[in-house]
Amino acid sequence: MSELDLLRSTIADELARAMRLFDGELDSRFPFVRELCARVSQFRGKMLRPTLLLLSGKACGQISHDHLLLAAVIEMAHVATLVHDDVLDESEIRRAAPTIHRMTHNEAAVLLGDYLISHAYHLCSSLSTTRASRRIAAATNRVCEGELLQVHHRGDWSLSEELYLEIIRAKTAELTRAACELGAAYAGADESTTAHLAAFGEHVGMAFQIIDDLIDLTADAKVAGKSVGRDAGLGKPTLPVIHALARANPEARSELLELVSAVASGDTTATPRLRERLVESGGIEYARRVARTNVEAALSRIAGLPDSGARQALKLAAEFTLARRA
Repeated sequence: MSELDLLRSTIADELARAMRLFDGELDSRFPFVRELCARVSQFRGKMLRPTLLLLSGKACGQISHDHLLLAAVIEMAHVATLVHDDVLDESEIRRAAPTIHRMTHNEAAVLLGDYLISHAYHLCSSLSTTRASRRIAAATNRVCEGELLQVHHRGDWSLSEELYLEIIRAKTAELTRAACELGAAYAGADESTTAHLAAFGEHVGMAFQIIDDLIDLTADAKVAGKSVGRDAGLGKPTLPVIHALARANPEARSELLELVSAVASGDTTATPRLRERLVESGGIEYARRVARTNVEAALSRIAGLPDSGARQALKLAAEFTLARRA
């Protein structure tokens, strides 16, 4: 049994039911739309966010039908961001398959992302309270702010570590924060416990994105199942590069920027050379340390929960982010 299967085993039935809600919500009378939705279902991959939502609910009480709906909603919102991200990044591969925009061009991909978001809100409207719809709306707003900030700072190799962390806190960690917060809240957890689960989700999301950025620099595309080397090529400063540039002397900084420029121009030999420089400078290891610090902070937030299979699975989920290779 893989690490992912192990951490999901506590909520495997509930997760399967939530994904059936996901598929049922996206049913359409138009064959073309049905086909696109079937393809986008392949993007579900790790299903980290619905898994965290359900585990947070179970760790704080019982999983209800509302949790199943919310797990489907949070995954729809996440998959929508993937579809849009692939357009922005001009990515060719996702989950070892062609991206939506590659198959259909940008217009259909953008509209499909919008379609997913609209269905997420439709599902939210069936809940007995408006808390979830307001929280999901706030989270998706912040995700868009993070993406806008990242686009604005493309090619800005003077980007500070502080601003980089703020960007990923918005564009990635906000949804994992919302997932854990809603899981706890809809299980009847008190405000303090809900706040701890929300912070747990944020730290896990931060670690996840930092490791994702490392995978983009260090992984093989066949192993990762998606396009790699895109961040530097698109002028996105990530933590290993930011750290290396901030500590380089003028000569080393100039060499790093030349390599980044070569990657951006499509020089296929530049990416491994850039990786080597980032290893030598300590940028890769520094990013891993920051990710590890976030995981440790996440674990401290759930230490006070009652001992249970769900709490152990949350611990495994946090630790899994550091072990990822794809």
